[in-house]
Amino acid sequence: MKKITVMGGGTGTFVTLSGLKQYPIDLGVIVNMMDSGGSTGRLRVQLGVLPPGDIRQCFVALSEAPELWRKLFLYRFENGDLEGHNFGNIFLSALEKVSENYDEVLKTVGYVLKTKGSVLPVTYEKTQLCAEYESGVVVQGEGNIDENISEKSRIKKAFLEPSVSANKNAVDRILESDMIVIGPGDLYTSIIPLLLVDGIAEALKKTHAKLVYVVNLMTKSGQTNGYNVSDHVNDLERYIGRKLDYILVHNGKIESSIVKWYVSHHEQQVNDDIGSDSRVIRLGLADNTIVTAHKSDALARSILRHDSKKLADALVNLIDTL
Repeated sequence: MKKITVMGGGTGTFVTLSGLKQYPIDLGVIVNMMDSGGSTGRLRVQLGVLPPGDIRQCFVALSEAPELWRKLFLYRFENGDLEGHNFGNIFLSALEKVSENYDEVLKTVGYVLKTKGSVLPVTYEKTQLCAEYESGVVVQGEGNIDENISEKSRIKKAFLEPSVSANKNAVDRILESDMIVIGPGDLYTSIIPLLLVDGIAEALKKTHAKLVYVVNLMTKSGQTNGYNVSDHVNDLERYIGRKLDYILVHNGKIESSIVKWYVSHHEQQVNDDIGSDSRVIRLGLADNTIVTAHKSDALARSILRHDSKKLADALVNLIDTL
């Protein structure tokens, strides 16, 4: 059975995992642990826990439990003292407080949600993502970087404060995989933070697995202003220290109403400027259904996603050729 490992966090990873779990593969995910915005950020500060948000989304994406359990872990409170908090985040945080270690947390949630596949935090150590921009501005905290939408200059360097070591199980998973899928997800707040953890880039350089990058559909204000496909690829390869083997690029239509929404937020479709590079696979991968955010969610969310089935089909077809 082929072993596919997804690396990321947030909704892009949720979409990828939701599609891939339908196939007979050994599926795992290495999860970003630097989230500091929204409900997750509040719980980190108030309870001193590891960030639960991306872990929760991965468990739900891989869940084969009854729909009620999945809905419960995605439920967001609309008012009262818990307004804006997600039930799954609170559950994970409380479980961390009463468990002997975080492996026990993962085992318990996997049991409750009947998870298909492995969910592996990239690190068990607490840290903050930092970004230094070409303008000289330095921003600390994933949530602050994500909300720094007025910044027009590019990110010069991303780093962790303090530096942290990789989860050994995550490193082993990278070394044992046949394919590693990176993205989709915000380049500097979902993807690159994984590569900053000591031991992860080294494992990616050492593994025999094929590295597949799913390029974002749209740019992200404050992170990838004006980025083309080549900019995404170049930045990613710089932090990995290795060339990507395959690059998946959307080449279909995006509805004009969706494009208009992004333009109003100073974002645009990622321009495909990479030419005839033999590593590039161009397919229609967007789901043009507009995603609406929960009214109690204070964070600005993208309204466009990759199509879960189309993306999974493309990845499985690719690994079958290896």
